[in-house]
Amino acid sequence: MKSLHSLESIATPANAWATTAGAIVSPAFLYLYGTNRQDILIVLFFMIVLDWITGISAAKKDQSYSSDYGLSRIPRTLFLMALPAVANLLDRVMGTPGFLFYGVTFGLIYHTWTSLTANAHRAGWPMPKSIERLVSAEIKAKAERAKRKES
Repeated sequence: MKSLHSLESIATPANAWATTAGAIVSPAFLYLYGTNRQDILIVLFFMIVLDWITGISAAKKDQSYSSDYGLSRIPRTLFLMALPAVANLLDRVMGTPGFLFYGVTFGLIYHTWTSLTANAHRAGWPMPKSIERLVSAEIKAKAERAKRKES
């Protein structure tokens, strides 16, 4: 009797919808990105989230934020998350297991790292001088873009 009561709390319409969504999304995710690649995709996603956070902080500090700019980040993020899937599909077509996927994904991680580091610098967050030198070109480009938005 007690076990039936606990099943009632599990067998809910919301859980049924979540299970159905997972059953549909999981195979699609594996098809698009390949198997055993969750860790690198989580790193990419986490870097994109950090880029958003640092970008918002930097824009608030130099007052260059606009809702248009913020809204344009959504399609950009979707595009960045789609590129590894395209690279994985091209790997399958060309028979190069992981070559394009990992090249594209690591390239996106590096690009996003430079962006979030430059944003953190613009936001006034402390960082080692050696890191600032590594991303100095991105820091300069972001500062110039922020100035153009002000005028």
